[in-house]
Amino acid sequence: MVDLRNSWNCASDRCFHYFPCLSDPAQRSSLGLKLALVILHLIYVGVLFLVDRDLIEKTKREPWYTALYVSLFVATLGQYFLTACSSPGYVLDAMRAANRTDGLFRKTLITSKQPASSKNGSVVIQVDGNQLGRNLLGSNATTWTKVVMEMYPPGSSVRSSTCTYCNIVQPPRAKHCHDCDKCVLQFDHHCVWIGTCIGQANHCRFWWYICEETALCLWTGILYITYLKANISKAWWIDVIMILLLATLSISLIFLLLLLLFHTYLVLTNQTTYELVRRRRIPYLRAIPERVYPFSKGACRNIYNFCCARTDTYSLERLPTAQELEEKARPYVCVDVLSCRCCC
Repeated sequence: MVDLRNSWNCASDRCFHYFPCLSDPAQRSSLGLKLALVILHLIYVGVLFLVDRDLIEKTKREPWYTALYVSLFVATLGQYFLTACSSPGYVLDAMRAANRTDGLFRKTLITSKQPASSKNGSVVIQVDGNQLGRNLLGSNATTWTKVVMEMYPPGSSVRSSTCTYCNIVQPPRAKHCHDCDKCVLQFDHHCVWIGTCIGQANHCRFWWYICEETALCLWTGILYITYLKANISKAWWIDVIMILLLATLSISLIFLLLLLLFHTYLVLTNQTTYELVRRRRIPYLRAIPERVYPFSKGACRNIYNFCCARTDTYSLERLPTAQELEEKARPYVCVDVLSCRCCC
């Protein structure tokens, strides 16, 4: 028994040596969930192609149909891993980029006495659409602290905006994730199935993943229903398996549809899940009425910023002024509809 245990420990140590990620229990759990999701996809699609002879015949007659379905299957898994492996946009990375930008800015001004660009390699810090460099020079405070505090109303305390875990100043909409142990820009939620946070840098990829997963689930459900309608009485044990798979697939489809609609609503109003659910606990949102979306720039501009934002850019949004909030809270009238106030 002792020899068996020693052999197991030796094998585990060797495995952890070649695969360091497996030594962390959290990463092992994340990898296990990813593997489980891939296996579930393969089971649902594999069973369909194993038992549905009509689908095989249709593939021979119309190969484009199956090619489209398989392409959607591959694209969905690809989008899943692309989202899982992408950074949500950590505050620490944005702070380092800001400090590098400030250093480049000052060095360029000293050596050339010419206006400098705030680009540093492929990283650009933007503050409400303006590049960072305009806000940095002439500051006695650190670069990041000055930039972030300009996002808050005058007189705001640095201490109240500092994360107690990371000890860095958080810009508006950022939150510390206890699973990742990092502060995330525009924190939405920590997704267990994906194994990472959803934030500013990967929310768009997450939305597209949900969209593709919903389409794949719907198409697979239609194929299951088509099979059962044509072969319901041929082999009862196969019918039981197909019905059970279809039932779980239907539950997943309902969940995915609701999740897709919910995140589409968040995109249209420029909100995050955390801001919507914990609104009364966020100090700078507590006094804002429920139906007022402080960061919304209109549905069309929200969609454009969400879909077309560069992944190598950290965007910081300042808190709206009292006048801007009053304008956003103004009720809609017929003239507003004609002028497309809700869109821009």
